[in-house]
Amino acid sequence: MLYQIREAQRAVLKPICSWADSMSHLYGDPYSPLAMVPFASRISAGFELLYRLGKDYEKPEFGLSATRIDGTEVPVVERVEMNFPFCRLLKFERLLPKSLAHRSTDPAVLVFAPLSGHHATLLRDTVRALLPDHNVYITDWVDARMVSTWHGPFHLDDYIGYAIRFIRHLGPEVHVMSVCQPTVPVMAAVSLMATMKDPHQPRTMTMMGGPIDTRSSPTKVNDLAMTRSHDWFERTLIHRVPGRYPGSGRRVYPGFLQHAGFVAMNPDRHMTSHWDFYLDLVRGDMDDAESHRRFYDEYNAVLDMPAEYYLDTIRLVFQEHALPRGTWDVEFEGKTWRVNPADITDVALFTIEGELDDISGLGQTEAAQGLCSGIPRKNKQHFVVPGAGHYGIFSGRRWREMVCPEVRAFIQQHRRDEGQLRLVS
Repeated sequence: MLYQIREAQRAVLKPICSWADSMSHLYGDPYSPLAMVPFASRISAGFELLYRLGKDYEKPEFGLSATRIDGTEVPVVERVEMNFPFCRLLKFERLLPKSLAHRSTDPAVLVFAPLSGHHATLLRDTVRALLPDHNVYITDWVDARMVSTWHGPFHLDDYIGYAIRFIRHLGPEVHVMSVCQPTVPVMAAVSLMATMKDPHQPRTMTMMGGPIDTRSSPTKVNDLAMTRSHDWFERTLIHRVPGRYPGSGRRVYPGFLQHAGFVAMNPDRHMTSHWDFYLDLVRGDMDDAESHRRFYDEYNAVLDMPAEYYLDTIRLVFQEHALPRGTWDVEFEGKTWRVNPADITDVALFTIEGELDDISGLGQTEAAQGLCSGIPRKNKQHFVVPGAGHYGIFSGRRWREMVCPEVRAFIQQHRRDEGQLRLVS
């Protein structure tokens, strides 16, 4: 019922937001007579703020149409490499000129984006920084409300199955990068591939700000998971998709509830940001105002998560700590497999954490170093990003200037020469 109430609220707000948007332009356009009335800039700013607080935020575009390689601007196009009901594997294909044809052999990087509220476009800055030196792929998760119930449920085991299929498709020279939530299922996927002695295991796995072991430096997110029962999460947060969507009847953790949780973690920060946006509009500081718009166009665009996947994650990752305790069993290809990271021996590991991360606390990602005891010490690396919060490790200045160069060097260090390529059966 809550989802239906939300949809009714959206229907009511839509004409109000359209009116507020129109009024903002009437009072803000220099060619409009209303722009000459006293306090027009304040009135226009107030209407735009009202519009942005109430509008619907759709999935943004990646908008990565070009990159620069060796001083040359190279066009980039998005291409769907693989397509499954709950996820598309996207490739950012660099249209290299003949003078840069040798760069086609740059390392392939498979970026696993979080399936935890925001769209994969949240990693736009991650992809942008990787493109000059890598062939980049990313998991583009589908909003669960857009997936028909004919496709069945989607569990955490299914996420792991997708991860294995993507890695197998790209071959044994791919370098895997997981950001936040995917660190757990990606480690499980690579562990299973190692146990199965799969010849398509990746060259490296880079894990950034993820909940490998949430018993280390627990945050507010971890505390919530531990102070509520599994039944509470199912009763309180799981709802059915209304009839107007293709996924009508599917049980989901709605995006609007996830967004409310994001905002509730730092309400003062968001209130200050919106107030500053209003003042920037009044002062005519359009650069800062545009930065605010870009950030919240991304931050406010959320997707519904499949209920089964979300509840599996709460139970196995945050409540039972199944991965670090060695008690996690996964169904894949008709068999049950025990997740044992110690079986990984041929995949180099790089863990990255933010010094000020308030979502995945210090030590949670580093726990992967101890779990992967079969990886030689020389093939392990850990990096704590000074002054970085959760988002700072994969976007913004710290990502571009501090983290990405480390990732680039790590991948190059463990890249296999052409004469040493593994034979793939």
